Amino acid sequence: MLTTEKVRHLDAAGLLAAVVDPGTFVSWDMPVRQPDANVDYARDLAKARERSGTDESVITGSGRIRGHRVAVIVSEFSFLAGSIGHAAAQRIVAAVERATAEGLPLLAGPASGGTRMQEGTLAFLSMVKITGAVRAHRQAGLPYLVYLRHPTTGGVMASWGSLGHINVAEPGALLGFLGPRVYEALHGEAFPDGVQVAENLFSKGLIDAVVEPSELAEIIGRALDILAAKPTTSPTAGPVHRPATLAVRPVAVDAWTSIGISRQPRRPDLRQLLRYGADDALPLNGTGQGEKDPGLLLALARFGGQSCIVLGHARPLRKDAAGMGPGSLREARRGMKLAEELRLPLLTVIDTAGAALSQEAEEGGLAGEIARSLHELIGLESPSVSVLLGQGAGGGALALLPADRTIAAQHSWLSPLPPEGASAIVHRTTDFAPQMADAQGVNVGALYANGLVDHIVDERDDASLEPREFCARMARAIEYELGTLAGVPVSELLAARSRKFRELGG
Repeated sequence: MLTTEKVRHLDAAGLLAAVVDPGTFVSWDMPVRQPDANVDYARDLAKARERSGTDESVITGSGRIRGHRVAVIVSEFSFLAGSIGHAAAQRIVAAVERATAEGLPLLAGPASGGTRMQEGTLAFLSMVKITGAVRAHRQAGLPYLVYLRHPTTGGVMASWGSLGHINVAEPGALLGFLGPRVYEALHGEAFPDGVQVAENLFSKGLIDAVVEPSELAEIIGRALDILAAKPTTSPTAGPVHRPATLAVRPVAVDAWTSIGISRQPRRPDLRQLLRYGADDALPLNGTGQGEKDPGLLLALARFGGQSCIVLGHARPLRKDAAGMGPGSLREARRGMKLAEELRLPLLTVIDTAGAALSQEAEEGGLAGEIARSLHELIGLESPSVSVLLGQGAGGGALALLPADRTIAAQHSWLSPLPPEGASAIVHRTTDFAPQMADAQGVNVGALYANGLVDHIVDERDDASLEPREFCARMARAIEYELGTLAGVPVSELLAARSRKFRELGG
């Protein structure tokens, strides 16, 4: 339920006190030089300084958040509604560039009505140089984290307020492009209630979470714990621990038996793998572009000493739930971009009965999204591991498959269609599904023999009967495979990945 109740919102100093470890904040701010101002604007600036106790609408510096040194940029809304003019923009750019030079993650906490009307178009254009500085920071592989505060609108929301690798927001915060007062003045009616509210943006997949200021330090600390984790192995040093699953070979059962086991309602899914197998997992939300498809789960996660971006199929919680739609794959491509920018490996998890078959999926460009996902994965400039966790039907499964290494649960499978569909095409009836499954080579035994699967995780005899233990074994296999790729030059990974799929099947 959306909330618009009146609450007390923290000023810049209050947010810093709530988030930064006590006694660690160091200001980076130098005295500002304002552009030439007329009498009225000069008077406004003087009143703003007196009211806010700050010399501009932003405060910058560095401090520690749960032990991690972080650069921070925080708006002070009581200084001319947090608006950004020339001096504030110069301060922001200087802070972003210093964070980049010092290799620091950056936390931005905007609360702003946008660009400063008293300074006109030049203030408006300053959003471009701020965006350029943020882009350079991200391209350096450094985390950019955004906490959207009440209110954030206009040019700030349309630039540095919306560019975080992770974007979270204050409960009840007004967030949007056009301020409601401006809308009402222009159109003669109020903007619809509940649209420009943090909770609604979360429901639409535009932000990753709605977080109380008192909880922000924990969320940022967890994210940085994952992002700062160092690989525990290298190509030359070898893995720290070789899991027992390296000795597992395909189980001697027919494909139809494995398919039946993979369809058990209690079979562990990606949610349970993260809950029981990962040391920590921080879920992200949506494409950031107004889509949130429940068919896919995106997260930052850490398996032992190995951190990664996780994206994978989320098993439907209801039997009548729609299959994976095109929005899922647009969210997946967000995860791929995060992996490349943050210099993290990508883990994809495949467990789907098939993509959505609907008018909406077709008109939403499902086929094109599958193609673009394959295009991105085969050329991904990060290490990658894919996991066949259960069902693997059709293009929805194929879209997350290409990777440097592939792990398979013992009873997982991969097929152009569910075997019933293949039987219907060939025999005009579903009665031959078991025979089609064997003939098509969909099970792990065939996939291992043909060189797709590199590592098998045993199920003893059915993962649904031992979910915690199975997830723990799978997690150790994931940690091992991520570790074997750590430090391998991207050029070598790309060449080997291309060669692997080019040579499949001879």
